[in-house]
Amino acid sequence: MTDAPDTIVLVHGLWMTPRSWEHWVEYYGAKGYTVVTPGYPGFEIEVEALRENPTLIADLTVTETVGHLAAVVEALPTTPIIMGHSFGGTLTQLLVDRGLGVAAAAIDSAPTEGVRVTPPSQAKSLFPVLKSLSNRHKAVGFTAEEFHYAFTNTIDEAASRAAYDRYHIPAPGNWVWTYGVFENFRPGHHETWVDYSRDDRAPLLFIGGGEDHIMPPSVNKSNAKLYHKSKAVTEYHEFPGRSHWICAEPGWQEVADYALEWALAQAARAVREPAGD
Repeated sequence: MTDAPDTIVLVHGLWMTPRSWEHWVEYYGAKGYTVVTPGYPGFEIEVEALRENPTLIADLTVTETVGHLAAVVEALPTTPIIMGHSFGGTLTQLLVDRGLGVAAAAIDSAPTEGVRVTPPSQAKSLFPVLKSLSNRHKAVGFTAEEFHYAFTNTIDEAASRAAYDRYHIPAPGNWVWTYGVFENFRPGHHETWVDYSRDDRAPLLFIGGGEDHIMPPSVNKSNAKLYHKSKAVTEYHEFPGRSHWICAEPGWQEVADYALEWALAQAARAVREPAGD
């Protein structure tokens, strides 16, 4: 690789669609980058249509979603920077584990297998899904009030409601139950496990929001520490006072700039210091 990356792939999280990246697409596009925002399988339709078709969401699997995203990345003409938010951060880690991307950022990331930290605010945020065992088989959304607590606790109620109305969709309850509750109690490795000791992977940045309720800094720090045996670069950076809505709340440009500048620096370093040197 001799040129700086020219493509950025943005992976959305649960309760969201590619629409959640609309400001980043415009922002990075104005800087000259090709920006790709792949949805999960079947998410080619708009937010409003997905709300009317929850069965599509409920039947999703992580395996098919990772495969779908990997196919998008592999089809690109150049190796991209990959960034993911929330469960998109989990998916980003899984893509990196497949050897994809030149550098990657997991922003307010949901954990991969092996992260055993569950702060009280996270349990409270996920309670609307976990309160009923039957939700494992459903697409489960938040109320506007629940969304405000879990996602947008640093902005006022009116701004939170506007975000909820524009972006929120239900999420597959099975993902929350399986990967938020039982993942570390099942024997063997499963869909969200990565090889934390792998050396031949892209540099990986974790970004945490200091006031994030649903994926607090302790979750992201714990996730990052699991990579300590890898010789590949793994770093953590925290933005104080930011919520889970870190990619859209006031000041989101600072987050976008930090993630991009870090990724570009890592890509340039890889050119200067080829593997094996």
